[in-house]
Amino acid sequence: MPDLIPFDEITHLFTDCQHTAWRLETQRGYASDRTSPNWARWKAGATFDYDPGNPWQANVRAQTEQGKRFERVRLVDDPPTEGQRFLLATGLGNVAAGEDIRNLRRTEAAQLGLPAYDFWIFDSRTVVKFVIDEDGVTLGVTVHGDPETVVRACQARDAAWHFAVPTRQFQAPVPSAG
Repeated sequence: MPDLIPFDEITHLFTDCQHTAWRLETQRGYASDRTSPNWARWKAGATFDYDPGNPWQANVRAQTEQGKRFERVRLVDDPPTEGQRFLLATGLGNVAAGEDIRNLRRTEAAQLGLPAYDFWIFDSRTVVKFVIDEDGVTLGVTVHGDPETVVRACQARDAAWHFAVPTRQFQAPVPSAG
């Protein structure tokens, strides 16, 4: 197994990728969300749209304007957890920036045999797997380029993407207020 490295050491992939950055999000909540200033804003009923001052959204917009695709599928419980409701609400800013975020019920993901860990796949060549503890804290990531790991990630991506529902369509019947 590759060495665990800090997430910050792979962030260059979000600009260096040539055509795609795709993520599977499997957690019921993330510690980084709960400590974010947006958490309190969301709890107070704020709505979220594209913010050019948000580094993630600014990069997504810049990359997608170059023709690259940023996509992700989020697994959602029924009913959604508080952390999942937060992501449904705040993810609209990412969508407005150009990221295609879709959602898939956890029960469907289990039927599809999707992995139970988060990962990014860049250009169908590099897989970055997250190591996240039981409190939702990202401990680091591992980077993989071996054909078996890449093919499995691509298969998971294709299955998830086929059945996932675009965020705006998915969230319509899902209450997102705290």
